[in-house]
Amino acid sequence: MKRAGFTSAWLPAMLLLPQLAVIAIFFYWPAAHALRSSFYLQDPFGFGETFVGLSNFTSLLTSAAYSRAAWFTVFFTLIVTFGSLAIALLLAVKADKVIRGAKTYRTLLMWVYAVAPPVAGVIGLIMFNQSWGPLVEFFALFGWDFRLGVDYFDTAFAMVTVSIWKQVPVNFIFFLSGLQSIPKSVKEAALIDNRSASGRFWDITFPLLAPTGFFLLITNITYAMFDTFGVIDTVLKGQPGNNPMTLVYKVYVDGFRGNDLGGSSAQSVVLMVLVLALTVFQFRMIERRIHYT
Repeated sequence: MKRAGFTSAWLPAMLLLPQLAVIAIFFYWPAAHALRSSFYLQDPFGFGETFVGLSNFTSLLTSAAYSRAAWFTVFFTLIVTFGSLAIALLLAVKADKVIRGAKTYRTLLMWVYAVAPPVAGVIGLIMFNQSWGPLVEFFALFGWDFRLGVDYFDTAFAMVTVSIWKQVPVNFIFFLSGLQSIPKSVKEAALIDNRSASGRFWDITFPLLAPTGFFLLITNITYAMFDTFGVIDTVLKGQPGNNPMTLVYKVYVDGFRGNDLGGSSAQSVVLMVLVLALTVFQFRMIERRIHYT
């Protein structure tokens, strides 16, 4: 096979320059600025700053509010990630078996993908409205006095539910594509070897979906930790109080609401290190068990 080549070393560099500029401006420069700011106590209006060393980081270790947000982030990430993956996989398996009206059925399952996170949060506010929300009225039938924004558990339930609902269509698209890419001959051979539908799924189908599942695992963890900001901000109505919040939203609240720029920068640095460690763990430990065909 003939390989493409460049007659000049400057041409590939020029082609890479726009992408490298975007990465440098929107990632490396903000990351370096956040790292520097984490060692300072800064005036919110930019009139001065005082070097405090690791004081901002030690304050995080002794902060009960930060520990509470950290544990909720772990819980929120696990529930949203595996909840959305499980529901999407179930819907994809069912949609793959639909013969009549398949396009309409799949379109109805995928249309939520076009909804922006803040819009999904607004829809959640409507569904969980304390006065006339349909879901609140449904919960009342079972004696559940649902109070969004007042009760910690109820607010967390609403945040998790809306976040899962928003992410399911994305996972559904990838899982359905993975299922349809499995050769028909493999399915027929599995049908002969194992008459149990559940046995065929776990022994044949699920391992073949492992590469797709690994990709979705990474993207869903990233979604749960970062891209749910719009949903959380809308559900909390800008007044977090004692309600649950993730680490990303706490960075925003402490930095832009509490004017603690140094502490907020320290939180962003800690979050960046955690994400880096999680990414290394995923690719070093989990990907080794994934077999690409």
